[in-house]
Amino acid sequence: MAANPYTAPQSRVADIAEESEHQPVKIWSASGRLGRLRYLGYSCAALLLCGVFVAFAAAALGPDAAGVLTLVAYLPLIAFNILIGIQRSHDMNWSGWTIVLTIIPLVGLVWLFKSGTKGPNDYGNPPPPNTTGVKILASLFFVVVLVGMLAAIAIPAYSDYVKRAQQVQQSN
Repeated sequence: MAANPYTAPQSRVADIAEESEHQPVKIWSASGRLGRLRYLGYSCAALLLCGVFVAFAAAALGPDAAGVLTLVAYLPLIAFNILIGIQRSHDMNWSGWTIVLTIIPLVGLVWLFKSGTKGPNDYGNPPPPNTTGVKILASLFFVVVLVGMLAAIAIPAYSDYVKRAQQVQQSN
């Protein structure tokens, strides 16, 4: 068969590596990018894991060791949140140092609501699409916040109710 003289020339170049359109997620690294839903989901999962660990360890070791145990357990949680905060900053094409601004009240909400840059930026390719597990973890964050707010209201009210009930029983 004769070659078609009107086709475009084709060649194979072996020394150019094809880049992936998404970069892998590295959770214990300050490099790379992390989307806002994954940031929220990973933060929630880390907080829940740390809380469960502290609760079980405090129950096993007793309330005297709970304070020191909580401090020791929350240090890796703080380090983890700093690392994923840096990656979240990179997704918005900001320097990782901008997470220092999160100490200002309500400024940290920018990391949750501002979308990342589309396509590659100074910090690499975009993160991979969110999985179902990430979406579940992110929505679980709002459940945890709601349960926490309800507990903050209900526990003191119940405690006050118990005190008043005991006072009424003692007066009778």
